[in-house]
Amino acid sequence: MEDPNKLQRKMSTAGESLYKTLGLDKGASQDAIKKSYRKLALRHHPDKNPDNPEAAEKFKEINNANSILSDENKRKIYDEYGSMGLYVAEQFGEDSVKYYFLMSKCWFKTLVVCCGIFTCCCCFCCCCFCCGKGKTSENDDNVAYMDPEDLEAEIREQDAGHHVIVIQPSADASKGAVTSSGENAPIVMQPHATSGAS
Repeated sequence: MEDPNKLQRKMSTAGESLYKTLGLDKGASQDAIKKSYRKLALRHHPDKNPDNPEAAEKFKEINNANSILSDENKRKIYDEYGSMGLYVAEQFGEDSVKYYFLMSKCWFKTLVVCCGIFTCCCCFCCCCFCCGKGKTSENDDNVAYMDPEDLEAEIREQDAGHHVIVIQPSADASKGAVTSSGENAPIVMQPHATSGAS
């Protein structure tokens, strides 16, 4: 368990402390990093120093420094943005590091605030209902409300003029019905059910 009294190491943005851990200058070659790592790892290895807990901690730092500086992408991020850049890359991905640091700059924040003030909106377009572009037109307010039952009654009145015969006349002469046949007989058609009607 870690010591609660131990100070928390702050994240740097300079990108120099890992090089100092390996005893190198910033921008050292891969061969120099590998050579320095092997030398320091042998010196501080926990098996060679079983009674020294500081040697184990130093060995962990040396391994961490080597793992970051031997990876080209991580080394590039570390050289440009420091340990804070590595933390951001771990959280949001390596592609997001430059955008994170761009958005954290003072001039970018000022630009966002100014654009928000000038456009009266947080998304830099006047989509608010304050200027009228997003406002509903006054003609929409004059539309009269119609009760659904009144609307159905009006539709029934319009359809009342169109008679649809739904039953064929019967040919039963016993009930006194007159049946006609021949050329002048009315043609009776039954309506077909549409695909959406029930």
